[in-house]
Amino acid sequence: MTADPIRTRIHELGPWFHNMNLAGVWTAPEHFLGDYPAVKWRHTERAIPADLSGRTVLDIGCNAGYYAMQMKRRGASRVVGIEPDPAYLAQARFAAEVCKLEIEFRDLSVYDVAALGEHFDIVLFMGVLYHLRHPLLALDLIHTHAASDMLVFQTMQRGGNVVAPLAADYDISETSAFDDPGYPKLHFIEQRYAGDPTNWWAPNRACTEAMLRSSGFDIVAQPEDETYLCRRRERADAGHGPVYPASAERKPA
Repeated sequence: MTADPIRTRIHELGPWFHNMNLAGVWTAPEHFLGDYPAVKWRHTERAIPADLSGRTVLDIGCNAGYYAMQMKRRGASRVVGIEPDPAYLAQARFAAEVCKLEIEFRDLSVYDVAALGEHFDIVLFMGVLYHLRHPLLALDLIHTHAASDMLVFQTMQRGGNVVAPLAADYDISETSAFDDPGYPKLHFIEQRYAGDPTNWWAPNRACTEAMLRSSGFDIVAQPEDETYLCRRRERADAGHGPVYPASAERKPA
């Protein structure tokens, strides 16, 4: 396709949240975050192997497919992007077509990952958690049904950036620990934040890291603020399900 029909189609599919260069035509040149998401990718890409030959990749909440396409350009054998918004899916499919990249895009949300019926070597979960009403459930589902090794995770964070040393347990009369700025906190957004009605939660740094560990992901690197490279491990509470699972080994009744 030449520039003019590409430009026309970009306009028809707009507005775009991913600013990408499609054969010389930018999808969102006036993006309010600047050169987004490339500006974040420049930090994250160093933590991901340059050669992904033989690896499979799942991009959850892929939007217009920027990260999925970066994975395919690194030689991943199979890349799947899932996205519940039909407008973003149409953008992703068009972008991959223009760039001649073979990527499978599916109309699914993070809560539907079990429907894929497979686990992936690398799972990207970037910029999604704070848009979810049930964020810890989403991480649990990724651990159980999607991730076999590496998780690349990013979320908006608000509140303290320190991580307090915590005891394994506290007496029920102890309340001061919860007032510590470094205690894990997940801030609930009842209405809107930044004008966006899909922003539901904003964890502080301690909460992000605690949620990842609780869901079975060990943090091995932090390429930039709010972005984590994790490895999947088996969980001690596997099989208990989402209702009242133990955060440590249960004591006999």
